[in-house]
Amino acid sequence: MKLKDFYYDLPDELIAQDPLLKRSDSRLMVLNRENGDIEHKHFHDITNYLSPGDCLVINDTKVLPARLIGEKEGTGASIEVLLLKRHDDKVWETLVKPGKKARPGAKISFGNGKLIGEVLDVVEEGNRLIRFDYEGIFEEVLDELGQMPLPPYITHKLEDKNRYQTVYAKHTGSAAAPTAGLHFTEELLKKVEDMGVKIARVTLHVGLGTFRPVKVENVLEHHMHSEFYVIDEEAADIINQTKKNGGKIISVGTTSTRTLETAADDEGNIRACSGWTDIFIYPGYKFKIVDRLITNFHLPESTLLMLVSALYDREKVLNAYEIAVKEKYRFFSFGDAMIIL
Repeated sequence: MKLKDFYYDLPDELIAQDPLLKRSDSRLMVLNRENGDIEHKHFHDITNYLSPGDCLVINDTKVLPARLIGEKEGTGASIEVLLLKRHDDKVWETLVKPGKKARPGAKISFGNGKLIGEVLDVVEEGNRLIRFDYEGIFEEVLDELGQMPLPPYITHKLEDKNRYQTVYAKHTGSAAAPTAGLHFTEELLKKVEDMGVKIARVTLHVGLGTFRPVKVENVLEHHMHSEFYVIDEEAADIINQTKKNGGKIISVGTTSTRTLETAADDEGNIRACSGWTDIFIYPGYKFKIVDRLITNFHLPESTLLMLVSALYDREKVLNAYEIAVKEKYRFFSFGDAMIIL
């Protein structure tokens, strides 16, 4: 399986730079695996493709405003720090630009000294371990000083931080949003529940690796980054009961999908659990839990596009992407959505 097998041509102007005024006004491409039909709808039409007794699985992770711009003490040089992984109360693994200005012992001031970071060590892939000193609660300081770590293909400034959060975001820890969920409003979720569809909440903290390109030509040689996930008893019970009763499991996003498929046993049952997953889903994979998928349009040659191609035929997925380009759908994080039935 070659990397080029997942390439498609995308004009830059179709990369969505800003979220729509109303989340559920995004367009929705509907792919029907049974008859091959493609429909063009809007996201608020999603209820037409759900049935009483189904289960919608959402990822309730919350994005950290993890991008900090500071000054190196002594020189005043500008340094950008991106928080990646918390090691303890005050120590984080970070990505620093420019790295050459952040050698062990260097101190960086953020917000005129409200937050001070000291570089402790250089670790794997050139990442820096930084210890932060501050007064009060770290999350509150970060909320004041930090910016949303938007993907590199988004060049516009985000005016409202909440637009890079789902309306059901709860557990802080992601370096990126689970973007398929950005289309839901609270009103639409209530409409889904009122029609008899169960909602199961799982958590997967999206890592920065979600933006890292696949660099090997043989896809099977690619090593996935690890991400932390949690499935509690309530979510596991809802999902297992839905399967037992013959309902469909509709996964919102690739992150929910990876969480479910990691936690599932060979019989298709989910257990309450937590841990790290580096599951890599590509064509040939046999899904154990997920019946349908709601997802955005993903980057060419990405592991996310490979996951979608595992659920449906690769050529048909790429054909749908070509149609989306012709129909001028909006792509990537702030873009439009598809549902695979």
